[in-house]
Amino acid sequence: QVQLVESGGGLVQAGGSLRLSCAASGRTFSSYGMAWFRQAPGKRREFVAALSWSGGSTYYADSVKGRFTISRDNAKNTVYLQMNTLKPEDTGLYYCAAAYRTTAQTIGTWTTGSINYWGQGTQVTVSS
Repeated sequence: QVQLVESGGGLVQAGGSLRLSCAASGRTFSSYGMAWFRQAPGKRREFVAALSWSGGSTYYADSVKGRFTISRDNAKNTVYLQMNTLKPEDTGLYYCAAAYRTTAQTIGTWTTGSINYWGQGTQVTVSS
């Protein structure tokens, strides 16, 4: 069982930045593609960004491309989402997710169907 614990959410003004962190359990962290999803109240869970289990390739939703960066530190079993130039429409509950031996492209294509484990979510609120 892989456990994912998120942190770093909060309230920020439009144009500002936040960095989300997701700490994962276990020594097999490097065997998982990692991703971030978000969900606003009353809306469907939306794919945001993914990083392949191997090779370092990334995939981003068009809405965040050029503003968000996903990265990982395998030594710390941690994945990050650096969010810059935040917009009010970025507001939502952000979820960390893990997909066993899955590429970023696959996660971006199959979205929630590719995920094996989910974090509890951390709230990001962007004010105008």
